[in-house]
Amino acid sequence: MTDLTLRPWRDQDAAAVLAAFATPEMARQADRPVESPDEAASWISRRTAERAAGSAYAFAVVDGAGTVLGNAAVGAVNHVHGTGWVSYWTTPHAQGRGVATYACQAVTRWAFDDLGLFRLELGHRTNNPASCRVAEAAGFTVEGLQRQKLAYDGVRYDVELHARLATDPG
Repeated sequence: MTDLTLRPWRDQDAAAVLAAFATPEMARQADRPVESPDEAASWISRRTAERAAGSAYAFAVVDGAGTVLGNAAVGAVNHVHGTGWVSYWTTPHAQGRGVATYACQAVTRWAFDDLGLFRLELGHRTNNPASCRVAEAAGFTVEGLQRQKLAYDGVRYDVELHARLATDPG
């Protein structure tokens, strides 16, 4: 997809956020429940506050018509060490269309070029090969396995850790 861009989240994106977190897979990954328009607005408000504090930067991934297709973020930003944690998700209708790969590549370039970070990390459950393909397509190298790091619905999951340095080849 060539007509994709990243932009900061806006208040008017609340309906798109609510729809994105409506699936069980997404709902369990939210930092807080997103089950109502007010909770979706609160999700956006928290992203705005993190940006203002300089601790995390979340972007809506939008197509040429302005339709929200996903999210790309750099969180856990440590300006002293020049590090951050990359995450991404797409709406159900955007999956399998290259949106996550674009988002991960774009937010990585932004973090290195505009934010001045040196090292970015990301992780995915080992039972999520699609996320692994996105990380690898964005130039992230596998660094190891974090055993039983995440717990969803009483089940623990291993996480594969990836990292990319600003000095890594494009």
